[in-house]
Amino acid sequence: MVHERAGKPAQSGDLVDVARLVTAYYAGHPDPADPDQRVAFGTSGHRGSSLAAAFNDDHIAATTQAICEYRTRQGTDGPLFLGADTHALSEPARVTALEVLAANGVTVLIDSDDGYTPTPAVSHAILTHNRDRSGNGRADGIVVTPSHNPPADGGFKYNPPHGGPAGSDATSWIQDRANALIEGGLKEVRRITYAKALAAPTTARHDFLTAYVDDLPAVLDLDAVRDAGVRIGADPLGGASVAYWGRIAERHRLDLTVVNPLADPTWRFMTLDWDGRIRMDCSSPHAMASLIERRDAYTIATGNDADADRHGIVTPDGGLMNPNHYLAVAIRYLYSHRDGWPGDAGIGKTLVSSSMIDRVAADLGRRLVEVPVGFKWFVDGLFDGGLGFGGEESAGASFLRRDGRVWTTDKDGILLALLASEITAVTGSTPSQHYGELTARFGDPAYARVDAPATREEKAVLARLAPDQVTADTLAGEPITAVLTEAPGNGAAIGGLKVCTESAWFAARPSGTEDVYKVYAESFQGPGHLARVQEEARTLVSTALGTAG
Repeated sequence: MVHERAGKPAQSGDLVDVARLVTAYYAGHPDPADPDQRVAFGTSGHRGSSLAAAFNDDHIAATTQAICEYRTRQGTDGPLFLGADTHALSEPARVTALEVLAANGVTVLIDSDDGYTPTPAVSHAILTHNRDRSGNGRADGIVVTPSHNPPADGGFKYNPPHGGPAGSDATSWIQDRANALIEGGLKEVRRITYAKALAAPTTARHDFLTAYVDDLPAVLDLDAVRDAGVRIGADPLGGASVAYWGRIAERHRLDLTVVNPLADPTWRFMTLDWDGRIRMDCSSPHAMASLIERRDAYTIATGNDADADRHGIVTPDGGLMNPNHYLAVAIRYLYSHRDGWPGDAGIGKTLVSSSMIDRVAADLGRRLVEVPVGFKWFVDGLFDGGLGFGGEESAGASFLRRDGRVWTTDKDGILLALLASEITAVTGSTPSQHYGELTARFGDPAYARVDAPATREEKAVLARLAPDQVTADTLAGEPITAVLTEAPGNGAAIGGLKVCTESAWFAARPSGTEDVYKVYAESFQGPGHLARVQEEARTLVSTALGTAG
């Protein structure tokens, strides 16, 4: 159900009380016996609100201590790059982290201008430092961000020396150790004051912005963008990329306007998302409503979420592109215009991304690597060049440098936003026009995600389903061709199931934060057939849960 004020400007009653939020960060203490108040790393780190005792000083102190111990166990003895976005809880959490890191003797590199730091800039810094280092001195990083989540939330994620999101082995160890430290009253947490941490010989500065912006021509053809005179409107949505876009325009002499240069922890300038909440989701037409209204002023308009790891692409002819549509266009363009990439570089997609990508990959003659939800599954392939591109349906992606070497192993929303301008400059057509060409050739799929209620116990059952627990033979009038509980690209458990037919599919997986399971579905037979797929998916999942229970 879409809220009646979705897409409308935020009002005073929608805004978070920042003072109350920060006070709760320091004054509140989690109950270790409450599952909702424990440290829990999902696909993108630990997230929660201080108002719900889910993201407090205790959580961050314990998690940072756990990271210190983990990196010691792994032999990671180089510097740690520390970045943070514009959420109100990010700065106090960054301070907590630095106090613990300094007390543990970790060399920490913080932004040279005390600026905000996008996730891709941290990944880029880690990989640049670690280039040609295989042993001692390798760096890792922490990004303090809840991504596109509402203003009341905080987030904290760890990137190991490979530069991307930490894998399950690392996050499980870190979260378990952090929870044990909290249960022990934080007695084993080492910590010094912020003033001492800033003055510590192990604390140094790094110019994330210049290093990232100056290196962009290694991954994008910005000369073509400039020569074609592409008019770009870039909206940081109040996030960490705010200073980056202005520097990109200046450094590379682009016709680029920073549409909204404001950073405000209440995000009072946003339009409300589908549920009536403020959410910096650059793939949402409701959150992006103000930029969409101005699309005729630019050849390409773009948005990023708070840590700039996601992208939103707006064109005059198509408005806001569906992320799946843009991923398919980006893949087709890149594999046709990157002669320096390895000839066997595959295409990475999550199993809930559009099958249009499958058809594009087959047409290109490229290997398709379908993985579970989570960008961590693309890290190894992007790192060693086995994948030229990795992308997920939630508007996160990255790809290789023009010479085939790694750029970032985390999602890079700035990169994908600029790519839209390169595509337009080089081909003379916007990404939305290119997608029209794809649908004319391969068909026009209907895609949607809906949520269905599920208890904690039912979600646990769903995550453990086996293929033989799905007893149906057909889906929406077509024979079922595959029932998957493991991703075909790497054999990893998907934490749910995917059911496929010749022209349609659905995937169901439990939410990590709400009492629902998510049903992703797509049909190349149109919206009516998609609705049948969704309806039968819910019945099929309910039957499987009942059988398993």
